[in-house]
Amino acid sequence: MLTPFGSDIWSSDGTVVAVAGFHYPTRMAIIRLSGGDLFVWSPIRLTSELRAEIDALGQVRHIVAPNSLHHLFLQEWKLAYPEAMLYAPPGLREKRKDIAFDADLGNAPNSDWASEVDQVPVHGSLITTEVVFFHVKSGTVLFTDLIQQIPPGLLSGWRAMVAKLDLMVGPEPSVPRKFRFTFTDRRAARDALARIHAWPVEKVLMAHGTPVELDARAFLRRAFDWLTG
Repeated sequence: MLTPFGSDIWSSDGTVVAVAGFHYPTRMAIIRLSGGDLFVWSPIRLTSELRAEIDALGQVRHIVAPNSLHHLFLQEWKLAYPEAMLYAPPGLREKRKDIAFDADLGNAPNSDWASEVDQVPVHGSLITTEVVFFHVKSGTVLFTDLIQQIPPGLLSGWRAMVAKLDLMVGPEPSVPRKFRFTFTDRRAARDALARIHAWPVEKVLMAHGTPVELDARAFLRRAFDWLTG
């Protein structure tokens, strides 16, 4: 089910996926551009009900994988919307050679959405290079895995302990420790973060975690104080 998250932006929660025994909730976002075309961010499993809601909003033109870890459902979206452009973040073409990507995500937004959605790749991590997006009209910044929060009830035993140590089950979403430790080029990460802080952010939406709709800029400063302090 699509849930409005502001002007011309919707979110939808998907199924829980398991990675190495850890269970993650999933979430995607849909942005309707000024011409009516749809920008699909971090697509979840495409059900017939979800597709009907999406098709009622407009025509899917852009399908975006924000980092090399979010690729499970790309094939089914490309099959459902063959005329849409499928965009690869850094590293995903090499990882998923079975997927025919149409374009790559770079340092600057594509001309089709540049006036409405800004973007910046956060380089420096050994895990993945995540492309962070900002929807100007709603003031929403979109994070995929750099900021996470997993409901404690999804995990048990030693996995629950690991998630706690990794800062993934705290009172508010946070940058997991595994990401903090793998930023070998912190200067590159700080440069990207400076661009993010320059956006007039009002809300934060993430693939795994409770959305932030109040004091979003203060939240982002707290989330990344380990990098800037």
